[in-house]
Amino acid sequence: MHEFTPEVEALAHEILDYSLVRLRTDPPLDGPRTPEELFELAGNTITAEGMGGHKTLELFKDVLATACISTDHPRYLAFIPSAPSEYANLFDLVVGASALYGGSWLEGAGAVFAENQALRWISDLAGLPESAGGVFVQGGTIGNLSALVAARAHAREKYPTVTRWVVAASAESHSSISSASVVMDVELLLIKPDGSGALQGGDCKAAISAYEADHPGHKVFAIVATAGTTNLGIIDDLQGIGKAAKELGIWFHVDGAYGLAALCAPSVRGLFDGVEQADSLIVDPHKWLFAPFDACALIYRNPEIARKVHLQKAAYLETLDDDGEWNPSDYAIHLTRRARGLPFWFSLAAHGTNEYSLAVTETIEVAIKTAEIIKAHPNLELISEPKLSVVAFTRKGWGAKDYQIWSDKLLADQIGFVTPSSHHGQPILRFAIVNPWTKIGDIEAILATL
Repeated sequence: MHEFTPEVEALAHEILDYSLVRLRTDPPLDGPRTPEELFELAGNTITAEGMGGHKTLELFKDVLATACISTDHPRYLAFIPSAPSEYANLFDLVVGASALYGGSWLEGAGAVFAENQALRWISDLAGLPESAGGVFVQGGTIGNLSALVAARAHAREKYPTVTRWVVAASAESHSSISSASVVMDVELLLIKPDGSGALQGGDCKAAISAYEADHPGHKVFAIVATAGTTNLGIIDDLQGIGKAAKELGIWFHVDGAYGLAALCAPSVRGLFDGVEQADSLIVDPHKWLFAPFDACALIYRNPEIARKVHLQKAAYLETLDDDGEWNPSDYAIHLTRRARGLPFWFSLAAHGTNEYSLAVTETIEVAIKTAEIIKAHPNLELISEPKLSVVAFTRKGWGAKDYQIWSDKLLADQIGFVTPSSHHGQPILRFAIVNPWTKIGDIEAILATL
């Protein structure tokens, strides 16, 4: 199984050819099939004798891959798409083929060095101090959870008599914050945002003070601000929330999984003023920084706080203890990890940061033009002017069922992938534009069906 035989070499060329064709050509949109349809086409793929590499690859190309929606298609505008650069995709092959381990400096010094430079670029954009650092984790859910675990451990040292810990966040915060509170067995204080959907610092301070006064023994140990909500791209009052957190003596975490990528776009950089006060933040390069799945940058103002709580102890790990080097496994809820930040680093290093700024700026400009087209459309109504690259709107006279029928047909006709969402309990449509290959012509093709 481990020998590089002529058969394996031939398969290697087939896989590389398939990968290059996938990169050279426009990605297919494709779509899901039912389990019954897939079994009829693929059958039982796991057998005692094995199918062989060539037949297995053909099955994947012809059947399994075509049952997956291409998240990098220019008219995939649902959820938050992925748009990895060619450099990032190609280097992901290198990472996979190199058997790199990204958990410790001892085993992966070169990889960790490169990842840390990519993290440094994000830290500098956010205005964090030179002491800041972190790690690439699987995604925003793990990033938010890891940061909040560090925040609670830090609070326990300052407030040893607390009987119940609490996280404060906007009622519009990402579902991962609620999930983290359940995993950590802490209370979640949801604070109502203002009329624009943005959480304000003054409201946070008042709500937290009132809650703690009404709940003796309870203590809010962290407040989470969102820098670009998934649904509408709303940015909380980072400046005011950061100030409130400092006055209340609690941890300030910024969930920028989608939106903080726009730190590199000069036209909207001012929207994130206050992020420099963060004790921790996250941003997912696989969303709007052109990296493949999966990579979330988790960064701490003071990484030592995180290392104290996340460092795992075991006899076989003693050789890594207190070696003075940067071990990525020490900064989040994980031990084993692939060097998932390397494809992002390679693309960033190869293209240069100016190219990244240009690409993000272009997607924002497409969103602004899209909003103008929607406002001029006789059947559509814009919900709000886009702050970043999410454009939300409604179709006059439609209900939830109408939106779903339209969405299903749009995919079936291979025109695009746009799923319904909701806002204030009412069904809406939204475009998440993070792919530089998404042009106004793509938007117009979808809107023509409305």
